Amino acid sequence: MTSRLLQRSLGSPDYDGIRQALRDDTSTPVLSVRGLEVRVSVLPLFTHDGRQAIRVSSTEPLTHSLVGVDSAAGRDVTLLVPEVTAPRVLTLECRDEAGPGDGVVGSAQITVTPQRKWSVFVVHHSHLDIGYTDPQGTVLRHHLDYLDAAVRLAEETASWPDDAKFRWTVESSMPALRWLDARPAEMVEAFARRAREGVIEVTALPFQLHTEACSTEELHRQLRFTSQLHDRYGFTTRSAMHTDVPGAVVGLIDALSAAGVRYLAAAHNWAGRSVPYLHGGDKLTRPFRWRAPSGNEIVVWFTDTPHGMAYMEGNTVGLTDSYELADDLLPRYLSALATRGYPYGPGTFGWQGPDAPREPYELDALHLRVQGAHADNAGPSIVPASIARKWNEQWAYPRLRSAVNSDFFDHVVERYHDRLAVHEGDWTDWWADGLGSGARPLGYVRRAQSALRVAETLHTLAGVDATEEIDAAYDKVALFNEHTWGAANPWEDAEEAGDSGGLQWTRKSSGAYDAQDDAADLLHAATRRYAAALSDSDPAEAEGRGLAAFAVFNPGTRARTDVVRAFLPRDVVAVDVPVALVDARTGETLPHHEELVDPVDWPTRPIGRHLHAVVPDVPGHGYARLDVVPCEVQAPEPVELGLRSSPGAGVIENEFYRVSYDVREGYIGSVFDKRAGRELVDADAAAGFGQYVYDQYATAPHFNHLSGHVGAHDRTLLGDRDIGRNATIVAAQRTAVGEKLVVELRGKGVDWLRTTIELHNGVPRLDLTYQLAKQGTPAKEAVFLAFPFAAGPATAWELTGGVGGPDVPRVPGSAEYMLPIRHWIAFEDPELTIAWATLEAPLVQLGTIHMPYAPFPPTLDQEDGTVYSWALNNIWDTNFPSQQQGETTFRYSVMSARAGGRRLGAAVASGLTEPFVGALITGSPGATETYVSVDHPDVLLTSIGRSGDERVVRLQSLAAEPVEVTVTMPGLRAARELDVVDESVKVRVPACGVATVWGTCFEDR
Repeated sequence: MTSRLLQRSLGSPDYDGIRQALRDDTSTPVLSVRGLEVRVSVLPLFTHDGRQAIRVSSTEPLTHSLVGVDSAAGRDVTLLVPEVTAPRVLTLECRDEAGPGDGVVGSAQITVTPQRKWSVFVVHHSHLDIGYTDPQGTVLRHHLDYLDAAVRLAEETASWPDDAKFRWTVESSMPALRWLDARPAEMVEAFARRAREGVIEVTALPFQLHTEACSTEELHRQLRFTSQLHDRYGFTTRSAMHTDVPGAVVGLIDALSAAGVRYLAAAHNWAGRSVPYLHGGDKLTRPFRWRAPSGNEIVVWFTDTPHGMAYMEGNTVGLTDSYELADDLLPRYLSALATRGYPYGPGTFGWQGPDAPREPYELDALHLRVQGAHADNAGPSIVPASIARKWNEQWAYPRLRSAVNSDFFDHVVERYHDRLAVHEGDWTDWWADGLGSGARPLGYVRRAQSALRVAETLHTLAGVDATEEIDAAYDKVALFNEHTWGAANPWEDAEEAGDSGGLQWTRKSSGAYDAQDDAADLLHAATRRYAAALSDSDPAEAEGRGLAAFAVFNPGTRARTDVVRAFLPRDVVAVDVPVALVDARTGETLPHHEELVDPVDWPTRPIGRHLHAVVPDVPGHGYARLDVVPCEVQAPEPVELGLRSSPGAGVIENEFYRVSYDVREGYIGSVFDKRAGRELVDADAAAGFGQYVYDQYATAPHFNHLSGHVGAHDRTLLGDRDIGRNATIVAAQRTAVGEKLVVELRGKGVDWLRTTIELHNGVPRLDLTYQLAKQGTPAKEAVFLAFPFAAGPATAWELTGGVGGPDVPRVPGSAEYMLPIRHWIAFEDPELTIAWATLEAPLVQLGTIHMPYAPFPPTLDQEDGTVYSWALNNIWDTNFPSQQQGETTFRYSVMSARAGGRRLGAAVASGLTEPFVGALITGSPGATETYVSVDHPDVLLTSIGRSGDERVVRLQSLAAEPVEVTVTMPGLRAARELDVVDESVKVRVPACGVATVWGTCFEDR
């Protein structure tokens, strides 16, 4: 008896309730007598002899007769009538044969209406969570076992009718690639044969990604496997699947198109934390054509899942259970689609919001996913194919086809392509907030993304092909960006299943740190190899030019003035030898600052000096040589500017900005642009500039999926909000290269908080670094850093593979309350543009801080010029870490100028993501060199790679229109499909798109 006290957990969908809702919503009560009810459904079921079906259900067994047409006895019966082409009224008579008199319970008039003749493509796959249900290694081994089973089932059903043959879609290519490397040749050939025949399909994405966490290059590289599969095994990758994650970046279109992929099947799991239908999602028809600014487009299908059922549609209607259940539910589902957009009532699963009304589905072809069981990481089953076989024997329509993913798209494109709606822009991911749950490893991965571009470029310039190593490091980065960030119950620490949260996060986060280490190793090696290549000149030529030299390499696109930090080992120049840095281009001595690595303090580190200097006008993708020469006196020591009690304490400046820190309030009180004569900070904003904001929420931790069931319509659940306090200036220095202020604060959620504010001489940029010692807590929390600008609304922001903005199209239903950006946001007006950039923390909220529960109401009045960097949170109650701790760093930069927003945004981000590299050289190369340049201000050179004897120059455009650019490479003698004129080629770069130049230079022969 006590078992009735036990209830399902929040994380368990109520499949029985969903199915009953479907039955109720697709049937009409026609009789109600003395507690007995009769309901009727007119369904799209057709027999092979031209009749259509009427389903009648009653609360007690009865004999149901369509007078003069058909009759049957029972609680649930199917009656057949000749197919109608116009509504036809018939009489339904219901009798209780054991009742008094003639037994007639009642009769009713019912209208039989014409029905669609559906083609249903049943796409059997397993949703790959790398983790969640088990530790990652266990899951991946299971998926290899599933491919063994898929090959066997394909062989076993090879003689079945074509529509019923077992077919399998490999949702994520990573398991297939591993399987092909781990199985004997005869099994590999059997798999490849079935793939070539269209019985097995391997889709394009290696795993399911948080695409907004990916860099553009990373996203493109993750699709390189498609060509490998074709070259090695002879089958083509034609489609992709994107499962669970409710959204994807606009750059995915270009990446898929470049790989020859034209179809995308998306299955959005709203998880109760998404409300697309409140933001136009109810108008998003399916399938649709998704177009990028470049003009590339793919055809997209997305699942019918208003309350989080995502990729379980086929399971919900019985296709993995039994023929009888499917026979009951599938026709009802099709009927509902034809008459109303969503057949389920509110609260089916997830947030208890309104129903999601929309126009009925208009096509007669349906893509229906099915898993082998009602679970993630479920294996293949013969049941869906068996149901299709029996179904097609019983019914002419709907016609069920056991299909692979591309089959549906081929069918639709052939018949309906020109009818499909076109949508443009970003499909902003509602789950992106989860990225803040692992702020430290996420920051490491974002640094790795930047370092890998520079590492590949320097290796290429050194004559080394590091493609394989670079690809492997990008694969580690992408594996961290895979969407599974934790176990089903991430707070638990078991050794298996969904409670293995500790094990899963240890592996996940260590992958991020490994990726950063690999990137740092590759950049370290690339710098040494590049230096060696530059040092190949005759050592005698270097005599008289100094003690040593540095090639200061600028990995950005444009020439810029910036600070370089370079290490001078004591075995090259003794630490007690005074040195000066001379710009070899001009002969001018550059002021520099030294930081000694003292063997007493750091016996475990290389001994020498870190040299800091501002180097003017270093060409993009080029270098300037600095000679280290002896001088009479040591570099000047830092000058202390004074702390709390000194006049002018808390103020630093350079030629471009004056920055004032308000010690009493604990934030930057002023950032004054000297050139423009304008204050950049909104002094009347709710938050101070750079202010630490800590929110706690009045919700309980450690309840699976709780955050998806909590609704917030006001600030009631904002349990507490606090700010950084007790600010103390601990350092205020002027060095030869600029001025720096270091402030320490106390705040809730952290042991300490340190803010470093820097201005460098000659550099028109403000650099901010926040370091915090995060306290671990399962209590629901969020950390924001506020940046209120005296500006209007943001006009543009950087996305993966594109640029967003208030006037830039987005796919209807995209996330609205937050933005996952790449690096920069611009506030443009005719007088002055302000650009803000972030390195480690991609999540922002514009103008206010929202509650983190649907429908995400604001907690503050809107202030258009304010950026809230959402540095970290632990809002989720599944799939993402439940708490985080440890020292974590967040870096930001600000610039202002009379310039276009996109160009200034790229410039401010370059200072963060493309710092100068100081390569110690022993030879004497030229004073400066530019390796490649592009003449258009809206086109970036992102990296230089190598392919055989060719250099691979990668371009990315920020322009809203296509542009033709001139790419110049000294020594260029040939280029693929391009005419070389004076060592230059002309290239068309699509709007916000990418382009690649493959060129051979004389020195590369």
